[in-house]
Amino acid sequence: MINPKDRAILRDLACRYLDICHADAQRERRDLWRRHNSLKRTRPLIYVRAFAWPEMPESKCTCEQPLLRTYEDLFRHALFWDSLKDDSIFEPWVTLDASCITPPEGVWGLPTRWIAGTDPRGSRRMNPPIVRPEDAHELVPPHHRIDEAETQRRAGMLDDALGGAIQIVVSRAPVYRAWNADISTQLAQLRGLDQIMIDMLERPEWLHGVLAFMRDGILRVHEEAEKAGDWSLAAHENQAMPYAEELDDPAPDGRSVTRDKLWWFCASQETTLVGPDLFDEFMLQYQRPIIEQFGLAAYGCCEDLTLKIPLLRRIPNLRRIAVSPMANVAKCAEAIGQDYILSYRPSPSDMVGYGFDPERIRRILRRDLAACRECRTDITLKDVETVQDDPTRVRDWVRITREAIKEMF
Repeated sequence: MINPKDRAILRDLACRYLDICHADAQRERRDLWRRHNSLKRTRPLIYVRAFAWPEMPESKCTCEQPLLRTYEDLFRHALFWDSLKDDSIFEPWVTLDASCITPPEGVWGLPTRWIAGTDPRGSRRMNPPIVRPEDAHELVPPHHRIDEAETQRRAGMLDDALGGAIQIVVSRAPVYRAWNADISTQLAQLRGLDQIMIDMLERPEWLHGVLAFMRDGILRVHEEAEKAGDWSLAAHENQAMPYAEELDDPAPDGRSVTRDKLWWFCASQETTLVGPDLFDEFMLQYQRPIIEQFGLAAYGCCEDLTLKIPLLRRIPNLRRIAVSPMANVAKCAEAIGQDYILSYRPSPSDMVGYGFDPERIRRILRRDLAACRECRTDITLKDVETVQDDPTRVRDWVRITREAIKEMF
């Protein structure tokens, strides 16, 4: 039984959210992102991926049912996000991920364990389950399976709460996406970051075997999902706005598509300290067969890819490359040129995190945007852990960034 208060909260928020989805600005942004991601010249677009949401007064939720509270947070988050006036797109539907069946201990059959510190928002240490090389025999081959009853139950509850106020899309795409499918993230949690680098030197054949097992498992899951008709246009993913003239737009119709009709995102943050040759041997060659099944791909998150861009050029469907705060922006811009989108990601600490200094922001943006002047560039603000409880800071950053773009372009 749904609490009437929860129902009223969700329906009101859904209606308010739909208002921003249907604003004229959304149509203009879709056109901009389509052209931009198709390597046509536009102004640099701004994407605010994070803004220390827990510090915002608007983040307080009151729904009692956990599933409904999740969607209350989604709506409140989007309404505040829209007030920042970046170039983000808000789709006129909500997505409910199907309940995928995975091994109970984790997506690879072994538990991801963490040792937490005293600060609930602070760092944690990994306690990997593959301690001895032979422990890798406990890894479980993955498959694409959906718990239909649980999916239907959750979809019914959400539909009851929303009462038709907004369309609900049940995404049946596999759980082996993003951090569950870049190999790198899960490998580090299973084996340990330092140990992986030691393995590259001390037991390379063993590591190649684990990597091949993970690659083949992800490919099998994706193929099973494709045969089942479970990929749809709601499954685009590129760590930005997944639009391009070469692909169909994100859509809520649920029709089945093959992977070559979708955006794909991949990264390897865990190998940022590994040189290009070892990165290629022990990561990229295993990621490429997965990436190449999709229509267009984005590569990179927070890792420094400065010296690895020549290797990324071997990915035939690559379209976007991340230039993180740790990267050399000028060298990346030279290596990327106009062949790919340069996703510029300035340091959130310099931009909004600690002490808001407009002149510092302008100085950094002018320097880096000057290096990117000939590239197809967008700007992503991400990994914002704090704005020191200042709800206006990111909005002001967007304004300053627009001024810098106008000045430089």
